[in-house]
Amino acid sequence: MSPLASRLSAPAWAHWNALGAYTVGIEEEVMLLDPAGWSLAQRIDDVLPRLSSELASHVTAETHKAAIELATAPHRTVAAAAEQAAQLRCALAAELTAAGLAVASAGTHPFAVWTETEVSSGARYQLVYGAMRELARREPTFALHVHIGVGDPDSATQLYNRLRAHLPLLLALSSNSPFWQGRDTGLASTRTPLFQAFPRVGIPRAFASYSEYVETVDVMLRCGAFPEPTFLWWDVRLQPSLGTVEVRIMDAQTTVADTAALAALVQSIAHLELEGGDHPDALADSPEVLAENRFLAARDGCDALLLDPAAERCVPVRERLYGLLEALRPHAAELQCDRALARIAALAEHNGAAEQRRSGADASGLSVLVERLSGRFLDRTSSIGALLG
Repeated sequence: MSPLASRLSAPAWAHWNALGAYTVGIEEEVMLLDPAGWSLAQRIDDVLPRLSSELASHVTAETHKAAIELATAPHRTVAAAAEQAAQLRCALAAELTAAGLAVASAGTHPFAVWTETEVSSGARYQLVYGAMRELARREPTFALHVHIGVGDPDSATQLYNRLRAHLPLLLALSSNSPFWQGRDTGLASTRTPLFQAFPRVGIPRAFASYSEYVETVDVMLRCGAFPEPTFLWWDVRLQPSLGTVEVRIMDAQTTVADTAALAALVQSIAHLELEGGDHPDALADSPEVLAENRFLAARDGCDALLLDPAAERCVPVRERLYGLLEALRPHAAELQCDRALARIAALAEHNGAAEQRRSGADASGLSVLVERLSGRFLDRTSSIGALLG
C-alpha cells in the first residue's frame, strides 16, 4: 500500500493535525500540598471545581488525587511557552492558597507513602485503576512533558525515532527525585523505576513509517487493550491530534527556568535531527543499549556514564552534553531559544536531584525540604523575562 493510500485509510485517531513546525508546548505535573505538615493533599476533586475558568482551561487531573497538570498552549518560542508556564504557576499557587493548600514541583514527593495515596474519581482514572489494580495506588510521580510541533506524520515519525537515543541524556539532566518514602534511594530519578510498574512505558521501539506506527497501535486498540492512544505512556510518543512529538521521560522541575532550559534542549535537538547538518551521532539506539543507558541515567543523573558501543567505552553525561551543545548552537539561535539553552550547562553541574540532596542534608527533616520546594515554585530569580530577550 502506498503511503498516500495508507494515510487515507488510517483510523480517525491517526489523522495528523499539523501545527507550525517546531512549536513548543509544556505540560508540568505538580503536587498538591497541605502546608500544615507538607504532606500530599488528596484534594484534586475539591480543587478542580473551584478553579477560575481561565486557569481551568489549562488544568487537568492526574491519576492520583494529589497531582494536577498545567499545560501551556503551543508557542513559537520556548520563551513564550515558559512565560505562560510561569503565569499558570502563579495563578495556581494563588488560587490554592485561598483553598488552604500549597503546591510544589519535583519528580516525587520525598516522604509520601502508598497507603495515603488515593486515585482520582474521574472516569479515565477509575479506568486506569480498574486496569492497573493496586499498581495505580503507588506513590504519585510527577513528570515534565514537552511537545514539539511537526508539520507531517512522516517527519514526526523520523523525529520520534531519532529522539529515542537522546532520551537517557534528557533523563539524566532532568533527574529530580532522589527521595522516596522518607529516605534517599541512591537514585537521581526514583520516579523512573516507580512509573515503570505501569505497562506501555519506557523507550519504545523504532518504526519504519508512520503507517507502521499507526497499525501497531491500532491493532491494540481494536483488541481492546486500552481505549485510546494516550494510554501509551512511552518516554516519547506521537500525538496525532496535536500534531506533535511528545517527550515524556523527564522529571518535573522545581523552577520554570529549569523547565525552560530542558524545553529549549528538546526543541533544539528536534531542529538538529530534522534539518540535518554536521553533528555527532547520537549514542547507539539498540534496545539493549537504550534500556541500560536509561537505567544508568535514572540511577546516577548527571554523573552517569552512558554506554557508547561505537567507541567501545562509557561516555560521561557532561562530555556527551557539551559536544551536543556545540552542534545545537546554530539551531538554537534560529529557534530563538539560545538564552534558555545556555542554562543547560548549569543544570548539568547542579540539577534538581543534587539540589534536593543539598537541601535535605541540612534540613531538620524532609518536611523542610518540601517547604523549600514549594517556596521555589514561583522562583523567578533566573528571570523568565531574560529568556524573552
